[in-house]
Amino acid sequence: MNVHYLQHVSFEGLGYIETWLKESECTVSSTHFYETDYDLPAVEAIDCLIIMGGPMGIHDDDQYPWLLEEKQFITDCIQSGKKVLGICLGAQLLADNLGAKVYGAPHREIGWFPVKPTEESKQLAWFYDLFKDQRTVFHWHGDQFEIPEGGLDLLSSAANNNQAFSYGDNLIGLQFHLEVTRDTLNDMLENGASELTDAPYIQKVAEITAREANIARCNAMMASILGAWLSR
Repeated sequence: MNVHYLQHVSFEGLGYIETWLKESECTVSSTHFYETDYDLPAVEAIDCLIIMGGPMGIHDDDQYPWLLEEKQFITDCIQSGKKVLGICLGAQLLADNLGAKVYGAPHREIGWFPVKPTEESKQLAWFYDLFKDQRTVFHWHGDQFEIPEGGLDLLSSAANNNQAFSYGDNLIGLQFHLEVTRDTLNDMLENGASELTDAPYIQKVAEITAREANIARCNAMMASILGAWLSR
């Protein structure tokens, strides 16, 4: 399995996903848009695409001109029948590509908060079973996507709905970060410190780091999703 991922900033990499892909003996390649010499592969050279997060918005083309090239690459992958997984910004880019709107969420959400499955998620039984106990996941986002027409609305939280969607057998969008590790969590906290303002759904650094026991559970869920997604 040839897996390619798109990374937007140096501090939001694959995290645990890299561990899982290596253990699964996948071939992994990447495009780092924050580097001046980034390169995109030929679509036919890859089997699936993972789109990571980042602090920019999907409409920030003027500030990040590579967004236009990235959006076209995502379109080409979808049209070629590739599997595509979007995480946070990546999920928003995927939803936008499928014709759904992306806009400011009702609440900026940073920290450990539970998500609950929707009634609609029961149509994707393995996903519903994974989240039926309202698992706690790591959030860091200020925007949210609408559910693409024809997609399944899978999860919501107390702060925001539309936390995950699937579209056909190949496409999944997750608004949150199951791939987080202690290292990537520390990187996000260091680089996103200015976003940790006083708000109902923004936790303090001490609270976030005190709940690092959630990381292992998040990684186990990420493994389940990757396994189901790549085997469908």
